[in-house]
Amino acid sequence: QLQLVESGGGLVQPGGSLRLACAASGFTLDSYNIGWFRQAPGKEREGVSCISGYGGSTYYVDSVKGRFTISRDNAKNTVYLQMNSLKPEDTAVYYCAASKIPFVLFKLWVLSGKSDYWGQGTQVTVSS
Repeated sequence: QLQLVESGGGLVQPGGSLRLACAASGFTLDSYNIGWFRQAPGKEREGVSCISGYGGSTYYVDSVKGRFTISRDNAKNTVYLQMNSLKPEDTAVYYCAASKIPFVLFKLWVLSGKSDYWGQGTQVTVSS
């Protein structure tokens, strides 16, 4: 059974950092595009970043560009989201998701908050 599990969320002060991890079980991640999404209370889910299968390409939405870095370690079957210079508006439940559609289409999916397989999410709270 294909399963994604997020970890690494927590409470951090503005300007701080967190590293989220998305671990896969039941399948190998290396051929899947992986996206990170977030949903704040009262708001729609939004895409944040994505990485292509085998990690050749990455994409970031403007609001996190220069602050967040997505990476993958296929040996550990895990994708990471390093989040630096965090702001209160980054507060949300963060989800990772996987899909095998072509990466050029997956970026469009990420922008619309879509994917095929989802994790349960991890809470990130940025507050002083």
